[in-house]
Amino acid sequence: MRVYLVIMDETDEAGVALRFAARRATRTGGTVHLLALVPRQPFVAFGGIQATIEEEARARAEALVTAAAGSLLGGTGGAPVISVETGDAVDVIRNYLSDHPEVSALVLGAAANGGPGPLVSHFTAITGQLPCPLYVVPGGMNDVDLERLS
Repeated sequence: MRVYLVIMDETDEAGVALRFAARRATRTGGTVHLLALVPRQPFVAFGGIQATIEEEARARAEALVTAAAGSLLGGTGGAPVISVETGDAVDVIRNYLSDHPEVSALVLGAAANGGPGPLVSHFTAITGQLPCPLYVVPGGMNDVDLERLS
């Protein structure tokens, strides 16, 4: 079974990557893994405040990935695997790929305007070192284009 890993955040390009991955999963009999990232918070002198900030960030990430999973269920009928991890985005993604050899492709969305974004920039630079193919979906693609491409 093909597994498409999508990194979820609140950007439009993450939504485009999710729609592409969902369509590919449907067409190939695969599934989607959703990974939401919670960045580590800078040190705050009062530990309770830092813990509250981190918990709020985690709750936002969990709500985001749960909403994305709900949209997937409506479109494909398949339940995605959901993960929420804390840490440096690149390290978390590398560790996830290492821990999940079943992942067939890492799917990232590039920004529709401006630069491609830090994850796309990083992972396109090391594509040959990844354990799976990297799909970069242009952020400006509409549903008709996504349907044709996937």
